Amino acid sequence: MEMATPQQPTYEELLATHHELLAENAYLKNELAQLRRLIFGQKRERFVPLHQEQQLDFSLTEQHEQAVENAPAVATIPISFTRRVKKAAPKLPSRNPLPAHLRREEIVIAPTEDISALKKIGDEITEELEYQPGELFVKRYVRPKYARPEGEGVVVATLPSRPIEKGIAGPALLAHILMSKFVDHLPLYRQRQQFRRHGVEISGATMDGWITGSCQWFVPLHDTQRQMIQQSSYLMADETPIPVLDPTKPGKTHLGYLWAYYDPIAKLMLFDYRPGRDRAGPNDFLKNFRGHLQIDGYDGYNDVIKRPEVIATGCMAHARRYFEHAHENDPTRAEWMLSKIQALYALERQAREAALPFEERYQLRQNHALPVLTELKIWLDANLTLVLPKSAIGKAIGYMLRQWPKLEKYVTDGRLEIDNNLVENAIRPVALGRKNYLFAGSHEGAKRAAMIYTLVATAKLHQVEPFEYLKDILSRMPDYPHHKVADLLPQNWTPKKS
Repeated sequence: MEMATPQQPTYEELLATHHELLAENAYLKNELAQLRRLIFGQKRERFVPLHQEQQLDFSLTEQHEQAVENAPAVATIPISFTRRVKKAAPKLPSRNPLPAHLRREEIVIAPTEDISALKKIGDEITEELEYQPGELFVKRYVRPKYARPEGEGVVVATLPSRPIEKGIAGPALLAHILMSKFVDHLPLYRQRQQFRRHGVEISGATMDGWITGSCQWFVPLHDTQRQMIQQSSYLMADETPIPVLDPTKPGKTHLGYLWAYYDPIAKLMLFDYRPGRDRAGPNDFLKNFRGHLQIDGYDGYNDVIKRPEVIATGCMAHARRYFEHAHENDPTRAEWMLSKIQALYALERQAREAALPFEERYQLRQNHALPVLTELKIWLDANLTLVLPKSAIGKAIGYMLRQWPKLEKYVTDGRLEIDNNLVENAIRPVALGRKNYLFAGSHEGAKRAAMIYTLVATAKLHQVEPFEYLKDILSRMPDYPHHKVADLLPQNWTPKKS
């Protein structure tokens, strides 16, 4: 019986296989490059064009500024790029003066020789910065008791309200513990070691209870902030993971998520904990939202942005990141795109430094950013079919085209930002804390973390010192009227008068 001769592949089949192998090779090379970068490379995404050692000054000439004022909304005004060489200023040794508010401990060192016949002409002053470890001390509330006549009872003053009833921790200590963990990223066991050096032993369960007791006062604040931010007309949204101990998974952690919502106009921040990253989180939180929602390409927001009253706005920083990662794969195309995006950001920096009102920023974008965006879209369409879809540059082009209607939206309203970086900056402390305390002890613990991060992040946005803020509200909340609780939110807070 004769064996069947295997059929030889045709030229077209070999060519198709060749293209498939090329695409797979490009994909694997990109994956390997990203893995090597993740392990060994730098994390920053700064782009400096090749052969450019001079700073690009993105500025409008006087004639162009006049044209901006008189031009129609969609007119195209040429942009003036002036190259200027940065002159390296000589670095002279300098030292910042020590703050005046620091306590001065004066030490007078008199000459050893006889000065009785000499006239004093001044002082030679040298300041040295010193440190004294923080102090734990005890507040004793002494309330004299008086007996009424005829056995009618005892008179004694009422004890002031305290953050934790029958607890020994005062507001400042509680604020210090919260700050140390959620701002300075110091796990509780390390704080216990610090207290031990002061000769005070505090158990882990006690400190956990103190955090739980403190957060009971943050619930109405968090709820009020939630209501306020849900009424905003422009929000940025992002999410970050937080591992959570789960009793149903012994020895393992559950991956929960903190969803961050930021109003850049009112500078309001809110973290909302959810057990997962599915659409249920944003669907519930944003169910009544109306306005611009600035997001990345994650499809968890798809149900929300399908609603006609929600206008999806994209993040140029995410699109740029794909091209930055593709620089090794296709430096020519990647550098062209990065240079164009750099020009868009230079325009935003100019508007920010000039503190332009929203309407003027809108006109500036219409006249200068819109032509650049038009050029980008033409380039993307032309290059989509010239690159391998699975290559790094192919992914970058594909992502940007899919996001294009959202990415170009920011030029239609002067209130909108070019990217989502403001909310990403706000969630960065969560990532730093996660590397130190590793996980939340429970789902309820993760909710408490969301409340604390909300208050601390908003306090920073309004130049409120977080420790003083937490200390103050912990002392005031037990007796504060519930209908006035919005007055104690960071953006409205004024310190209690002594």
